[in-house]
Amino acid sequence: MSPAAATPRRDPQARARIGLTVVALVIAWPLLVLAEFKPWALFAPGNLAVIGGFLAGFLPPEGSPDFLALLARATLETLAMATAGTALAFAIAVPLACLGTRALSVSRIGPGPGGARAMAGRQAVRSLLMVLRAIPEIVWALIFVRALGLGPAAGVLALAITYGGMLGKVYAEILESTDTRPARALLEAGSGRIAALCYGLLPNAAQELASYTVYRWECAVRASVVMGFVGAGGLGQLMDQSMKMLNGGEASSILLVFLALVLLADALSNALRKLLA
Repeated sequence: MSPAAATPRRDPQARARIGLTVVALVIAWPLLVLAEFKPWALFAPGNLAVIGGFLAGFLPPEGSPDFLALLARATLETLAMATAGTALAFAIAVPLACLGTRALSVSRIGPGPGGARAMAGRQAVRSLLMVLRAIPEIVWALIFVRALGLGPAAGVLALAITYGGMLGKVYAEILESTDTRPARALLEAGSGRIAALCYGLLPNAAQELASYTVYRWECAVRASVVMGFVGAGGLGQLMDQSMKMLNGGEASSILLVFLALVLLADALSNALRKLLA
């Protein structure tokens, strides 16, 4: 047996990984203490009995015709709120992402006037995107409920503003992280930004953009449920009423519908990725 074969193989990055793990634990431990993270409290005998009794109230799910009619209407409201909010967010995000991404910047092609002005403009757009996504959608929903009254319209506007900032930021980063050489070649040849976007960037980034957009729609469905607790309608408002009435069967049916919506979003994302492949 050769000396090289007898030498045990070792991971050359083992020390670095162990060091990073120790540093992460040192940082995470005080944060967990500050957050009062005590999962073992769930397994205390008294707490287990309380949790078991609470979960038992969710069975069986409610299936009466009257409640199912209310559930169907609330589901349609939630889907409409999430879809309309995401569509408006998309309309806000696309132009801001095109203005804020460096991948479509003509001033970066070569030396020339206007570079500082273009950089300042991109920074202003990115600052606007940061402001839009910094305020949670639940806060916008509370504001619009006061202005527009109870109903899904407040949720649609709240989703449009917050998710417009989120989509715009991620769209700009996706366009910058993809292969920008085709778009750069088109811009150098005198092409416009729209043509460079459609023919230079989208062919490589379409799958990722579509997948993230559908994921945001899925998040919008969840957010619509949460905003229903503040009067934006949909499944959240129905869930709030069921929980206040201590009707676990109705809450269970609502959760099952919510699970079906998430599965629908996942299937839609996979279908879009295959279509764009």
